[in-house]
Amino acid sequence: MMKIEELITSVQGVLGIEADGKAGPETWGAIYKQIVSPTLPDTPPAPDLSPVDPRSEKVIATLLPQVQPLARALVQKAALSGMTIKIICGFRTYAEQNALYAQGRTAPGNIVTKAKGGYSNHNFGIAFDVGVFEGNKYLGDSPKYKAVGVLGTDMGLEWGGNWKTISDQPHFQLRPGWASKMKESEMLAELRNRVAGDLPVYA
Repeated sequence: MMKIEELITSVQGVLGIEADGKAGPETWGAIYKQIVSPTLPDTPPAPDLSPVDPRSEKVIATLLPQVQPLARALVQKAALSGMTIKIICGFRTYAEQNALYAQGRTAPGNIVTKAKGGYSNHNFGIAFDVGVFEGNKYLGDSPKYKAVGVLGTDMGLEWGGNWKTISDQPHFQLRPGWASKMKESEMLAELRNRVAGDLPVYA
């Protein structure tokens, strides 16, 4: 199995940027542009990063293909920084989102979301949540979430910890290029339209 530094060097070579094995802003920016743009004819595919832990991989498989390599890379980048994270939540159907919304309202449990089905980025395969772990112990509250947030934004991901109306530090999402200047509500409305029309999210 290739080391992540070797994989990064290989990816950098494919992207035509300085191949130093270090994943800085230039590298993640180039990866972002590559995965959200249409594939060009005769363009060699970038090599995949090695799989991470089984729990994360199961969740990563529910995300759109454009999001999967960044979720996987975030786990590995955190590990290089001495932090253990796992991807613990990915895609949710509208029905699953509505069931979650009902919790603490019309169903037993505590309120855990303000979003009904179709009003969460998780409903479109573009968002995932991470959990910080120490050994096998899940840490729901840890300053490490802020450190992971810095790593994720450096890769081109949008981090919930930067939101102004609500802080959701475990949350990351890959905003489509067409939504770069949209409000969250506007982006969600367009995502609902695209799903209803069977149109690609990242086109």
